[in-house]
Amino acid sequence: MLTSELLRDKGILVVQPGAPLQAEDFRSLAATVDPYITERGQLAGLLLEAPSFPGWDSFGALVEHLRFVRDHHRNITRVAAVTDSGFLKVMPRIAEHFAHPEIKVFGGAEKARALDWLEGKDS
Repeated sequence: MLTSELLRDKGILVVQPGAPLQAEDFRSLAATVDPYITERGQLAGLLLEAPSFPGWDSFGALVEHLRFVRDHHRNITRVAAVTDSGFLKVMPRIAEHFAHPEIKVFGGAEKARALDWLEGKDS
């Protein structure tokens, strides 16, 4: 399960995985951000707030996650991961080789700093 909130005034999508990710989570995210991207051209940022990575509930969910990344990574300027998870701290280093957005990892208590970075207030 993935909860999300689109901060329309800032162009930032905040996502919080709370249980193994489902295919529907990514279809729902697309339904939320696609109209915004159509209207504004892109998201300023995506904030992933995850103390740990819950994984996927099925292979189909993994495929839908990869499809979401493929279809949206060029429309997101920055991605901030707020986490203390070792796995999630390493993933951005891998993702930056094939994904468009600038990616940065912040400690679990640094959500405000991550939001500032996504808004371009803190480099």
